[in-house]
Amino acid sequence: MHHLHAACVLSSVGSLTKAHIRLSGGKDVVEFQGPFEIISLNGTLGTEGIHLHLSVSNFEGSVIGGHLMDGCEIFTTAEIVLLENRDLSFVREEDGHTGYKELIIKPR
Repeated sequence: MHHLHAACVLSSVGSLTKAHIRLSGGKDVVEFQGPFEIISLNGTLGTEGIHLHLSVSNFEGSVIGGHLMDGCEIFTTAEIVLLENRDLSFVREEDGHTGYKELIIKPR
């Protein structure tokens, strides 16, 4: 991720022809065929990876969203603005309660 230690998505707009999303509570990646407008893209980027959630709407205005996965295809554009804090580092540490690697924010 271009050596980003602590970044977040500040703003995003655009469109997709295909969206690959892991839905809430799911384990499988679901492929949705567009076209879609990107409604929101939120999350964090660090040296240990990214954690992004995506919401998109179809031509009827119905919205779907979940965990962004590899394989999405941009239709016309995707303007994604990142904000990096050079004083911090985002790391992930296993949480004994959840069993997931959770975000820990540390000084750099």
